[in-house]
Amino acid sequence: MLGGMAQTTEQHRPPASSRGPRTPRLHRAWSVAAVTFVTIIGAAAFASLPGLLIEPLHTEFDWSRGTIGFAVSVNLALYGLTAPFAAALMDRFGIRRVVAVALSVIAAGSLLTVWMTAAWQLVLFWGVLVGLGSGSMALAFAATVTHRWFTARRGLVTGVLTAAGASGQLVFLPLLSWLVEHHGWRPASVTVALSALAVVPFVWLLLRDHPADVGLAPYGGEYAEKPAPVTGAARRALTVLRRAAGTGPFWLLAGTFAICGASTNGLVKTHFVPAAHDHGMPVTAAAGLLAVIGVFDVVGTIASGWFTDRFEARRLLAVYYALRGVSLLFLPLLLAPSVHPPMVFFIVFYGLDWVATVPPTLALCREHYGEDSAIVFGWVLASHQVGAAVVAFAGGVARDVFGSYDVVWYASGALCAAAALMSLVIRRPAAPALTLR
Repeated sequence: MLGGMAQTTEQHRPPASSRGPRTPRLHRAWSVAAVTFVTIIGAAAFASLPGLLIEPLHTEFDWSRGTIGFAVSVNLALYGLTAPFAAALMDRFGIRRVVAVALSVIAAGSLLTVWMTAAWQLVLFWGVLVGLGSGSMALAFAATVTHRWFTARRGLVTGVLTAAGASGQLVFLPLLSWLVEHHGWRPASVTVALSALAVVPFVWLLLRDHPADVGLAPYGGEYAEKPAPVTGAARRALTVLRRAAGTGPFWLLAGTFAICGASTNGLVKTHFVPAAHDHGMPVTAAAGLLAVIGVFDVVGTIASGWFTDRFEARRLLAVYYALRGVSLLFLPLLLAPSVHPPMVFFIVFYGLDWVATVPPTLALCREHYGEDSAIVFGWVLASHQVGAAVVAFAGGVARDVFGSYDVVWYASGALCAAAALMSLVIRRPAAPALTLR
């Protein structure tokens, strides 16, 4: 990565009238990627909190785990369903405006939960508001930045930006778990709100929507004028969905990514802490293990981006899902009151595989859908979050009904095996990538 960043020339310069007196040594695309990385880190606090809220809210309000899981499932579903519209809105209004508004909505929803007294308020504030805001800050944001600012190194940049969420988890999980255990869940919710607001100035002052805004070509590509704003954002998102839905690769990508969401955000991120607590592990220790997942997620996702630039994406996906499924089948045997070496091995292994699926999935979207790949990926991401939402709710219900999470771990392992087989069915396009307009 550093070697690419150190390139000293813009291989494809814009017309002389739009160039400055000298060519910068560091392409502006890398600074835009850095701002995007910091923004996603700062916004990651909201994704770290749901698993820490289940036990405190159950204790304080006597709400069932299924009820709390339903609020989380609404959050996750809206996160995914908002993403394709957010990608289209970025085409219409620009990245800066959409992301700044999204961060403000996240802050409002998180702050309002401090005064809630009924379960419907949890669904409205955390489920709806934070879900809508986080959906606009979803991976479609990273996909749009990567598509506009990079022609070369896209797989690597996708891996780095995807890993930003895990880095944020690493930063916030230990702090939020400590706040929840020592001061209650309300200070943790306020911390999420302040973290989202703190990022807004960085977005507004430093982020740029398109390379042409600063007279540059994309990194490794040809200079092109900034396209005119695209009107009818919602209509375009639905049109792209309708046309993509008529192709086989879309359904295979959506199905595999739904299973990805079910086995990560829906299952482990939401239910690992309460499941470990059921076996006598302190909440702070369980949250610390999730933070370690965040550490290795960074390594695994960046490595996956590097692999995606060099190997066939569908085969990478098959390997990732197969290994994830095997690891989930062993998890019920590893849960214990204390942290032991086999559990550490699981955490490291699962961290490396956590969102390693994103770079090859996004690469396959680009390969099949060209200029509309960001919106198509938004819909594929929607399936990811719907899968996560179903398991976030089902996991809470399973715990209420069976008294443990074991059946959910085993079912998710089997689903991952199915995703591995589905990945191998995806074929390379025989013609150039489609534009679904």
